[in-house]
Amino acid sequence: MRAARITRWRAPLEICDLPEPAPEAGGVVLRVLACGVCRSDWHAWGGADPDVSLPHVPGHEYCGEVVAVGAGVRRWKAGDRVIAPFILACGRCPDCAAGNQTICAEQAVPGFTHQGAFAEYIAVPYAEANLTALPEGMDPALAAGLGCRVTTAWHALTGRAALQAGEWLAVFGGGGVGISALLLGRALGARVAVVDIAPDKLAFAEKLGADAVINAAETDAAAAVREVTGGGADLAVEALGVEATTVGALKSLRKLGRMVQVGMPAGDHATMPIPMDAIYSGQLALYGTRGMPSWRYPSLLSLIAGGQVDLSPLVTRHIALSGASAELDAFDGVAPPGVAVITDFEN
Repeated sequence: MRAARITRWRAPLEICDLPEPAPEAGGVVLRVLACGVCRSDWHAWGGADPDVSLPHVPGHEYCGEVVAVGAGVRRWKAGDRVIAPFILACGRCPDCAAGNQTICAEQAVPGFTHQGAFAEYIAVPYAEANLTALPEGMDPALAAGLGCRVTTAWHALTGRAALQAGEWLAVFGGGGVGISALLLGRALGARVAVVDIAPDKLAFAEKLGADAVINAAETDAAAAVREVTGGGADLAVEALGVEATTVGALKSLRKLGRMVQVGMPAGDHATMPIPMDAIYSGQLALYGTRGMPSWRYPSLLSLIAGGQVDLSPLVTRHIALSGASAELDAFDGVAPPGVAVITDFEN
C-alpha cells in the first residue's frame, strides 16, 4: 500500500510502499477514504510526542471503508463506511464502563501509539467499542475532520464545560479546533469571539459568523474580550497549546468563568506559568480535555443531520498524499485558514 511516513524528525515525509495491515482480534482494517492533516500530526512530525518512534506513519483524523474484520467483530462487515474518534478505548476497563473512554489506560491512538492513516489502509483496534457508521451522504473529507477537531471541540463545549445558550464563548486560536468551536458554539446559541494573530484567519472566522474577532498582535486580547463581552467571557477555549494563548484565555474570563485547555501543550510549552491569582480571585474553573468518547457521536451527528450546524466550510483544501509534508511544514508559521484533508492517496 502507498503511505507517507516520518523517517527523520522535521524532514519531508517519505512516500513509500508498505505491506497492507491485517486485522487483529477485535479490530478491522479500513481503506482510508480521507485523512485530515492536524497540528497534532505536526507535533509527532517534530519529535515532540514521546509515543512516536521512527519510522512512523502519522494521521489520526480518518474515515474509511471496512475491508477486513478480525476475530470477534460482529457489528461491522466489509463495505461498511465508518468513522472513529482518534482515541480508541478498550471498551472493557472500569473507565470505559463509566463512559470515560478518553482516559482508558489501554487506549490506542493511531498516528501516535500505532501506525496512522497517511496511508491507503489502516488497522483499527477495538472496533466494537469505537467505530460509528458514517452518515449517509456525508462527505468523507468532512467526516475525517470529525475524528479530531470537531469531536474535540464538541466534547470541550458540551462534555466538559457545559456551554449554555446566551453565554459568551472566547476562542483563542483560529485553526481547525478553533473554527470548529466557533461553528458549534453558535449552533448551541452562544455568542462567539475569536482571537488570533492572522488577519486571514480572523476574516474567515468573521465570514463564518463570529460575533467579534480580535487580533492579538495589535491589542491586549484578554482586555479586548472583556470589553466586547461586557465584563469577560463565560467560557474560553484555548485551541493552540502555547503560553500566550493559555494566559490570554484565562485573563479574558468574567468571574466564575470556565476555561478548557484544548490545544496540546508540547515541547517548550509542556510546562508553562499561568496566572494563578486570576484563577483564585476570579474563582475560575480550568478544564483539560483530550478527544471525545465514541458514545457521544450520536449527539453531534444529530446536530449535523438536523441542519443546526454546517461544518462544510471547515475543509478548505483537498490534497494528495504527497502534499502532506507541505501542510505539516506550514504549521511552523501561520498556517492558512481551514483544514487540509488528504483525499487522493495515489499521488
